[in-house]
Amino acid sequence: MFRHDWQQWARKSQMPPAGDWRTWLLLAGRGFGKTRTGAEFVRARIGARKAHHVALVAPTAADARDVMVEGESGLLAIGPPGEQPWYEPSKRRLTWRNGAIATTYSADEPERLRGPQHDMAWCDELAAWRYPAAWDMLMFGLRLGDDPRTVVTTTPRPTKLIKGLLADPKVVVTRGSTFENRGNLAPAFLDQIVRRYEGTRLGRQELEAEILDDVPGALWNHGLIDGTRVAGAPNLTRIVVAIDPAAGTGEHADETGIVVAGKSAAGHGYVLADASGRYTPTEWAKTAVAALRAHGADRIVAEVNNGGDMVEATVRMVEPGAAFSAVRASRGKVARAEPVAALYEQGRVHHLGVFPVLEDQMCGFARDFDRATAGYSPDRVDALVWALTELLVQPIAGEGIFEAYRRLAQKEHEAP
Repeated sequence: MFRHDWQQWARKSQMPPAGDWRTWLLLAGRGFGKTRTGAEFVRARIGARKAHHVALVAPTAADARDVMVEGESGLLAIGPPGEQPWYEPSKRRLTWRNGAIATTYSADEPERLRGPQHDMAWCDELAAWRYPAAWDMLMFGLRLGDDPRTVVTTTPRPTKLIKGLLADPKVVVTRGSTFENRGNLAPAFLDQIVRRYEGTRLGRQELEAEILDDVPGALWNHGLIDGTRVAGAPNLTRIVVAIDPAAGTGEHADETGIVVAGKSAAGHGYVLADASGRYTPTEWAKTAVAALRAHGADRIVAEVNNGGDMVEATVRMVEPGAAFSAVRASRGKVARAEPVAALYEQGRVHHLGVFPVLEDQMCGFARDFDRATAGYSPDRVDALVWALTELLVQPIAGEGIFEAYRRLAQKEHEAP
């Protein structure tokens, strides 16, 4: 019983605050113990019979299952022997002996939260929810009991939703860093992340849990992206999948950027998906082809600077009949990105939902971007730029974008 006595093991920052509050926002770095904190809060409320109908909401259904329920710090793992809930995966439901029920939901499906009522909610990684409407639907249904409460466990991002919670007087905020939990983290993990990310902008966000302001001089900012965000897209005349392949593989390799975007008849661009990640060549090819099929895309566009003909060969190994266009970077990343950033400023590009990692890269991408200082390579931004360039920036055949602009400008200047 002592092993499962959270009061004995928890740090002060992991204990729920006192007072009359509706939402507890726990902003903490990776490895802080956010999942354990959220799960223990649910267990305590249910054990004290203060919660009977609990909503467990994560960015995706898989996250809810793998982290909140079945994870090492999830609800099935933390209870004393004989007190764990009965789990019915097909019903997305956990049931405790005292009759309390918790149901898992995906923030990717806000409408599922429209009808159910709850007296408690645990929201994990709120900053990564693609559709903020899921939060609104959850709040409308949090109307049972005398004291409905919500705990939010998330790494921070300067999203509109997170900023709104920080400004709400009924929200209590706890902050914590990765290093507070170093006694329970593998030394190899700490050594790796400290060496790679400590002192970088990404490290300040992911380790120290800082909510970072927009980077001065960045080509994009969160307000610009939020201002044109949409919940649905019109009929699209073209859809492409853009790939920016990594030069190597392994845990220290760069990501492969894979972004899906479409174009409407009105000439607006829509960012539909971000499937980027660390992949082997075969894995990124399969991921890109799966995105091609899932979105009914017309073409795969891939940068070939690092792989040459092997990039196309890898794609055709997975999908021999895929329409493929090779693009080669002859200018720097910033120069390629500026025409696309201008389209955002004109209100001609819209994100269908939220893409947290991609948007963080965009808002940290300045003209003086330095990979070592940032702690990452902006591969997702590169893929985004290639996709929107293919759809919305039309160069003259055989010429680069900027060469085409220069040539047209010169003709206009020389015209009588």
